[in-house]
Order: sequence, then structure tokens, then C-alpha cells
Amino acid sequence: MLPPFTAVVPCFNEEGRIGQTLRLALDYLAANAPESELIVVNDGSTDETGAIARDGLKDAQIATRLLENFPNRGKGAAVRSGLLAARTPIGLFSDADLSTPLEETPKLIEPITNDEVDIAFGSRALDRSLIGVHQPWRREQAGRIFNLLVRLATGLPFWDTQCGFKAFRLEACRPILEAARIQGFAFDVELLYHAHRAGLRIREVPVRWNHAEGSKVSFFRDSLRMLREVLALRVNS
Repeated sequence: MLPPFTAVVPCFNEEGRIGQTLRLALDYLAANAPESELIVVNDGSTDETGAIARDGLKDAQIATRLLENFPNRGKGAAVRSGLLAARTPIGLFSDADLSTPLEETPKLIEPITNDEVDIAFGSRALDRSLIGVHQPWRREQAGRIFNLLVRLATGLPFWDTQCGFKAFRLEACRPILEAARIQGFAFDVELLYHAHRAGLRIREVPVRWNHAEGSKVSFFRDSLRMLREVLALRVNS
């Protein structure tokens, strides 16, 4: 059994899969961490995501909440609002597509519980044999280039900052979460950058991962925006 933690699931226009995601998450938490809570953050969806999530949470066996961000503010804002609303010592966020299976959760929670680290986050880069279904070749190569540029621009020693599966000791990380400003997809880099500069203990952990169709990241538009945001981190710090 795992200690109590808060699982945060940010979602934007996920009506096609949020129901299944919540069923899997609730079943996993009830069986493995029944004192935990699940927070769903609906980030200004314009489809039925909110209604489906509300219905999926109503008979849960664990503590749940649905937070509504309107209008759409971005994934970074959604994740931070969920983590800052957590009522447990540890917060974990997972992408709504569950590309990293929930069964990988102990890899992140246990090092924090054992006081080994303050942040543990999933990585596709440390052991690529754990990737079951790969992204399209062009997107996968772009991700490798982006992470190389992140290392060069920020000095961070990590190889996959963008995997949507991260856990935080909230007492140590709350000031960083509160001070963060990036609303979009580069928020991961901002959190890790400031945590690294603050001397927090951070561990990159290889996890199983499978590509799921329906990514909200625009290959060109969001990649360029993320690079600008990453470069601005170094300039403004």
C-alpha cells in the first residue's frame, strides 16, 4: 500500500477518454492508496469533459474534487492549481491520456516517502526499452532535440523534462509552485529549473510509457513557444 498522496489530472477537451481515465485512476487509488485524493482540473474545456468528469467522480470510494479553470489557461496553470489545492504531503500529476501507466506510481512516490528526494519525475529517455508504443518519428526526434536545448539553455542535468508524470514533496515545492509563471507546456522546465537552483533533491526515474493519439501539443506552434519560454528562464533569473 502507498501512503496518502494527491493525484492531479489536468484535462482540456478530453471527453473521449476522461471517463475511462477516471475509472482506472479511481480503481488504482482505491486498491493501492485508499487515503489518497484525486483532483481533476478541467482547464476551460469546450466539450463535455467537465460533465463526464463530474459524473465519473460522484460515487468514488476515495476523496475527489473537480476544479474548473475558465477560460482555458494552459496545462501549467491547471497542474499548479491542482497541486496547490492538495491536502496531502505528496502531490503527483499525470496526463489525462495515462501514457505512463498508473502502476508506475510507486517509482515516484516511494523515494519521496523515504526522504530520498523532493521531486521524482518519469523519464522516457533513461531506458527507451520501456517505451511500448513510440510517438511518430518526427515528434520523437523533436522531443530529443528540445530536451537537448533545455539542457544547454538551463544547465539542467535531465534528459526528459516533458514526461507528464511527476511527483512533489509539497512542503518543499510549494514556494516554487506559487512563484511559477509559465502557463503552458514549458511549465515542467520552469519548475525543475527553479527547484534545481533552490537545491531541492530531484530524481529522474525511467518509467514505462506508451504514445496515445490526441496530443494537445501543436508540433510547430507550441514547440517554438516552449523554446522561447525556456530561453527566457535563463535571461530572467
